[in-house]
Amino acid sequence: MAFDAFALVLAMLVLGYLFQRLRVLPDNAAQTLNLVVLYVCLPAAVLRYAPRLHLEPALLGVAAVPWLLLGATVLVVGALSRWLNFRRDEHAVLLLTVALGNTSFLGYPLTRALIGEHALPYAVVYDQFGAFLILSTFGLWVLARYGSDTRPSARDMLLRIVKFPPLWALLIGFSVMPADPPSAIAGALQRLSDALLPLAMLTIGLSVKLALPRDELKPLACGLALKLALMPALAWALVPLLGLHGEMARTTVLEAAMPSMVTAGALAIAHQLAPRLAAAMVGYGLLLSLLTLPLWARVAVG
Repeated sequence: MAFDAFALVLAMLVLGYLFQRLRVLPDNAAQTLNLVVLYVCLPAAVLRYAPRLHLEPALLGVAAVPWLLLGATVLVVGALSRWLNFRRDEHAVLLLTVALGNTSFLGYPLTRALIGEHALPYAVVYDQFGAFLILSTFGLWVLARYGSDTRPSARDMLLRIVKFPPLWALLIGFSVMPADPPSAIAGALQRLSDALLPLAMLTIGLSVKLALPRDELKPLACGLALKLALMPALAWALVPLLGLHGEMARTTVLEAAMPSMVTAGALAIAHQLAPRLAAAMVGYGLLLSLLTLPLWARVAVG
């Protein structure tokens, strides 16, 4: 299962990148596919797996890990920026791309491939109550402070959260959706959620940039080391302290090891915050993660 999933990941990434380079698809193809994934495939995956989740106190630990890692990110990136004299925009990009991982588009299918289908509900909790809320609060704050935007109000943040389709799917999954729905509904959800991996990887391939910012190699190296090594290592150290074991602990560590969120890099680029560094963090982080993620999945077994 893991080998097949990784083969599909690589194939769709390469295909998307080739389409991007050859301009086979319209310029807005990545944005269109992104909306399909966001409004159809992700909610279907959440509806499929969330009802199987048994609410228990340990889930608070899963949701707490990304927030604890956010605190570590702010401290470590701040210290490195002062020590190595990173520019203000470089500091902002590292805050965004280290704090925010690709925990849904990449996290859901690879959790299923590397750990198993039963682990998907834990990935949903980590993503929805961690990465998504961090993007909608801390992410907007970073863009406002460093990108010369108007500071987002509490109302702006709340509206962004309320309008997020997978969050509504999560609420439905926790409340009225049965764990074993009628076969017609279950079959439809399975087909839509199974489309998540190929469509998400094709979207990333269409969006990813691999230009190496030679004058920003130092912040790039620091950012990749923090995102792919230090953050999952901290998560691995935190899970036993939070009472997480088994698939719950493995999923938490694997989600923490995901490369930088594509949306975080895109937002940094849109706000003219070290755009080449932001693109490189997403692109090279994704490629390197195809090597590091299986290693973290194995380390987390212990």
